[in-house]
Amino acid sequence: MKVLVINCGSSSLKFQLIDSESEQCLAKGLCERIGIEGSMITYSPEGGEKEKTETPMPDHTEAIRLVLEALTNPKTGVVKSLDEIGAVGHRVVHGGEKFAESVVIDENVMKAVEECNDLAPLHNPANLIGINACKKLMPTTPMVAVFDTAFHQTMPEEAYMYGLPYEYYQKYKIRRYGFHGTSHSYVSKRAAEVLGKKYEDLKIIVCHLGNGASISAVKNGKCIDTSMGLTPLEGLIMGTRSGDIDPAIIEFIAHKEGKSIDEIMSVLNKKSGVLGLSENLSSDFRDLEEAYNKGDAKGIRTIKTFCYRVAKYIGAYVAAMNGVDVICFTAGVGENAALVRTSVCEYLGYLGITLDQDANHKRGEDIAISTPDSKTTVMVIPTNEELAIARETVRLV
Repeated sequence: MKVLVINCGSSSLKFQLIDSESEQCLAKGLCERIGIEGSMITYSPEGGEKEKTETPMPDHTEAIRLVLEALTNPKTGVVKSLDEIGAVGHRVVHGGEKFAESVVIDENVMKAVEECNDLAPLHNPANLIGINACKKLMPTTPMVAVFDTAFHQTMPEEAYMYGLPYEYYQKYKIRRYGFHGTSHSYVSKRAAEVLGKKYEDLKIIVCHLGNGASISAVKNGKCIDTSMGLTPLEGLIMGTRSGDIDPAIIEFIAHKEGKSIDEIMSVLNKKSGVLGLSENLSSDFRDLEEAYNKGDAKGIRTIKTFCYRVAKYIGAYVAAMNGVDVICFTAGVGENAALVRTSVCEYLGYLGITLDQDANHKRGEDIAISTPDSKTTVMVIPTNEELAIARETVRLV
């Protein structure tokens, strides 16, 4: 079966067409600036040249139409007709408590996802727009919703509750949900597979470190804790997000700077993290690593603070699971920044970890970067959220 994987943002749309039998990506691409002047589609067929085309995309329906047109193009397309696409898998950011696993999309599912819009106002409405656009153009093709939050629904109550009046949970479902669940699920399972061990027998910590960053504790095949919360703002310091802060800072800055709650939240989401820490040097770790290696105080301060926070969460999750067998690094920073992995692991000597620096500097493969005599295995596992979504889609349809 060929599965089309769709990941809709408010003004963007990522896609991949995957052959579920070979698990090969047949084509992939990105629609940018949807509804904005200068919109563009990038399309890359497997083994072919990348194409970039600037073309009007007033809405997501037009973006989906252009994607389907590219996939069926007589010259560069990878399918002869849409009949060859057996199903569509949609990434949906927030499923709240309503969805503990992926589901085939019907009207009841659409309504339930819409009811979670308050929990992810920037993401869920865009995800619904993408689903509706696909349904309009592919009305007979089965579709599946794969939720970022679903993998974390196995967290126990003591891990997901906040120290707030319980009525806020009862009224508004304010609790910790976690995100990047598709990645945490894929990477933890892949680690067990590479090691040749039973997933249900392992205690695994997954460090998904990218512009958005989160850590999860996976004990005996189930997530028992994760660093993001009600929203993706909680937890680690990220590209532009602050991560954990004293909540009173919001009131303090509001009074000092004369800012509204909305303005402060914009600062915490878009101007903080490594971007803010580095005095706007960059939110890109490649730039920060270059600055670090040059002895730039901004780069050094930022990378050291980021790595310290990662190491703290790892330590917390070792306690939560009463041990750890495997620590995995994944996503853009986790997979590519040897400096970050080294700096984090320098805090973890108590786990009996020694890094193999030759392995640590390799890229693009599933690999153990700890030495064979390390008591805890440290791995780099490139994430593949699109493949995970395709697998879930095939399982359900």
